Amino acid sequence: MTEYDEDIFLPNGRVRPDVTDDATAQALRDSLAHARSTNWDSVRTPHLFLGLLGTPDAAVYAWTSRLGADTGRLQDQFRDLFYQDADPVPPLLLNREFLSDNVIRVLRDSHSRARDYGRQSIAPMDLLITLFTTPNSIVAECFERIGVTAARLTELAVAVEAETSLS
Repeated sequence: MTEYDEDIFLPNGRVRPDVTDDATAQALRDSLAHARSTNWDSVRTPHLFLGLLGTPDAAVYAWTSRLGADTGRLQDQFRDLFYQDADPVPPLLLNREFLSDNVIRVLRDSHSRARDYGRQSIAPMDLLITLFTTPNSIVAECFERIGVTAARLTELAVAVEAETSLS
């Protein structure tokens, strides 16, 4: 075990490829595209959420269904909420320097959560649940504004996660 095994980043700042499953890696790549398309110069937590919705795995799709939301419509609403009228940003990389402090914390907490459940890599539901349980989460706050609490979002996600892990 090297000194880098405890962190989710390689020495060059890239996210370690072994800390995410394939669906999460795709969601992270999608989050970069959403940051660019909304004219942000870094990936923020709403972009992580958009990435999860972009190509939802079965569990994230089941969560949106349980919530009674259309995945595409929810994605459009979040993209509209976080669009900045600004000059297009240069390309971003999945690198620590292009991730907000909150995104880094969510990724690290998601990795800890995965390990707590006996997994070495972050699954999409780890990211989703961490987005709702992180203090002062802007993603959870957006749902709170329409009357859906972070506790309810988390409850639905945990239920879906339990069901999908049993099947």
